[in-house]
Amino acid sequence: MYLPIQSERLYEQIVSQIEQRIEAGDLKVGDQLPSERELAEQFAVSRTAVREAVKALRQKGLVEIRPGRGTFITNGTTDSIRNSLGLLMIFGGKDGSINLVEVREILEPEIAALAATRITNEYIAVMQEAVEVMDRALADVDVFVEADLDFHLALAEATQNPFIPILMDSIIELLREQRKRIGLTKGGLQRGQVHHKRILGAITRHDPQAARQAMQDHLQQVREDSKASTVETA
Repeated sequence: MYLPIQSERLYEQIVSQIEQRIEAGDLKVGDQLPSERELAEQFAVSRTAVREAVKALRQKGLVEIRPGRGTFITNGTTDSIRNSLGLLMIFGGKDGSINLVEVREILEPEIAALAATRITNEYIAVMQEAVEVMDRALADVDVFVEADLDFHLALAEATQNPFIPILMDSIIELLREQRKRIGLTKGGLQRGQVHHKRILGAITRHDPQAARQAMQDHLQQVREDSKASTVETA
């Protein structure tokens, strides 16, 4: 069994435990890791922390992700450096956050619309749980942001298209930093939560047009709050 995690950098502790099990021979090449949800329960962390750990293990060449099948231990070499998006964000200066919003505006409204037609009760429950956590964490930016990321990743998974969560996962760290900045603006978390509930309502009704519009409205709010956060930190 894995041990519950108590650390500010949760994913690094998860990586360390899995590496130790590989070194001890408890995990061998070809073995499949438990699902994200199962790992999150065993480590007592959010699914986004598990995703970050899996990404780090993949960069080290210790695991490979097989869409539709799961995550497997491998002896492959380190994947190509995956920090290019982060570097673009850094060197993009004040425009970096807006550029990220534009990417989201291209992807997420259609993700929401597709999810509305395919979502199962399992993913609705995950999204509802994330909304409840955010409701309780309006005064705690870090907890709110992790639940926020869980909400959007569950939405991506609900499309039943294995490539979409991978696309979202590639920008997850950028989303985390963006949401934390917005959370520091006055009323930023509360405004975001209004939109999350509208998105969830449209998804639950299996209404793709309403889901698309609700996500567009949410991203407009993100755009406005991103600009405000840039001004406040300038």
